[in-house]
Amino acid sequence: MTKPDSDRLTKLLALHASEPDDGFVLYGLAQECQKLGRFSEALAWYDRAIHADPKQCYAFFHKAKTLEEAGRTSEVPAVLRAGLERARAVGDRKAASEIEAFLDEHE
Repeated sequence: MTKPDSDRLTKLLALHASEPDDGFVLYGLAQECQKLGRFSEALAWYDRAIHADPKQCYAFFHKAKTLEEAGRTSEVPAVLRAGLERARAVGDRKAASEIEAFLDEHE
């Protein structure tokens, strides 16, 4: 899916090869791609993290940030609403609070 541009990305891809459904590794790959400005890849990794780990609420938050950075601001509120719903469902009050605050900025 992605070509390494950093040592960290290389290490994360190696972890992914041995743990392809690990939500934390998928989230880490998304974070690294976002940091490298590889927004399309980051969004795909965030989606995989969200699918793999129901408790990965911050993936929604950072997916929304990535969309914002990529200039796709019209998509941000829907992602944040889904993240807020997920955070509330799993009882992650801190994530819910942060997602809700970010959502307030976009509504």
